[in-house]
Amino acid sequence: MRELVETIAKALVDYPDEVVVTETQKEKALYIELHVASSDMGKVIGKQGRIAKAIRAVVKAAAVKDDKRVIVDIV
Repeated sequence: MRELVETIAKALVDYPDEVVVTETQKEKALYIELHVASSDMGKVIGKQGRIAKAIRAVVKAAAVKDDKRVIVDIV
């Protein structure tokens, strides 16, 4: 899942070298934190959060195959 989020984020931003994705397993869910440069934050979130919602939807769809719950946070 980490690689999926990282690939999507690097395609969206101007500074792909500053994209950092961390993955943490807590209780019954997998938490993924996406860190980008402050100037790229708007590109990752999108207007009214549409891109962020799309990223979360793709990751959740991929997680269904593994029967996992995934939470994506953009920091």
